[in-house]
Amino acid sequence: MAMSVGTEDDGDDFGETHEINVTPFIDVMLVLLIIFMVAAPLSTVDLPIDLPTSTAQPQKKPDKPTYVTIKPDLAVAIGENIVKRVELVKVLDKVVDTTGKDRRIFLRADRAVPYGEMMDVLEILRAGGYLKVALVALEGAPDPAAVPQANQPQPKP
Repeated sequence: MAMSVGTEDDGDDFGETHEINVTPFIDVMLVLLIIFMVAAPLSTVDLPIDLPTSTAQPQKKPDKPTYVTIKPDLAVAIGENIVKRVELVKVLDKVVDTTGKDRRIFLRADRAVPYGEMMDVLEILRAGGYLKVALVALEGAPDPAAVPQANQPQPKP
């Protein structure tokens, strides 16, 4: 004969438990984590261009930047949408409709784009009233051949 001391058994096999089951909560959190890990790379502009590097101090990026991109084949895009150069300002006016022409435009150009072509796009933007244009480059060390040495004489123009 055994006797239980200190436990009250009212004959209910399924007694109340005062614990929180966290397994469903963890499952939901893991699913949300996976969703955000997949969705985050898709929310960036992804046109394949080879940006030059710069050692300049990076500036604060706005919440929703407007990118104008010059691809290696000299096609111009706003965000990921290819536009004709003659329609660049008209399409840009529709994109930045709420903030007006005071909004900063980020110009990205592939390393293979000639300087003159980039200046043509800058001139189109300036003529359209977009005076706040920022050039985009990759962060990194400059090319050692491009940096002048302190000991070497500079060529005279």
